Amino acid sequence: MGRYTDAQQDIFSVFATNEWKSEGIATHPSLIVPDNPGQEYIRISVIPSSTGINTKSVAGMLLIDIFAARVQGPRRPMEIADALDKYLNAKSVQLSSGMTQFMSSSTGKPLEDREDPALSMTLYSIAFNYFGEN
Repeated sequence: MGRYTDAQQDIFSVFATNEWKSEGIATHPSLIVPDNPGQEYIRISVIPSSTGINTKSVAGMLLIDIFAARVQGPRRPMEIADALDKYLNAKSVQLSSGMTQFMSSSTGKPLEDREDPALSMTLYSIAFNYFGEN
């Protein structure tokens, strides 16, 4: 495969593990909206933004929209962000022919979700570097 698909494969592999699944947080790729209105979930977007150290590498941002019940206030989105940090913050993943390294994460304040007013949406972001074999 290519560097973009390899980086995406590495990143999505984190959310396919039994460890992540045991967190009980529904996980969807970008452009997918779940069928369960009002249920918490995360939506993952892999945004490549620059070349890496060679022609087989790429750097970018992993953007994760955290959707949680508004009635729980800001605590639940931060709990989910902490769970994400457990798997991503300063971690490395190697599934493809290269390796994906995550940097430090950040998050914002919860906002009302325009699509589902029962949910809040909080952005979690973390930079990554995919190092492909040249």
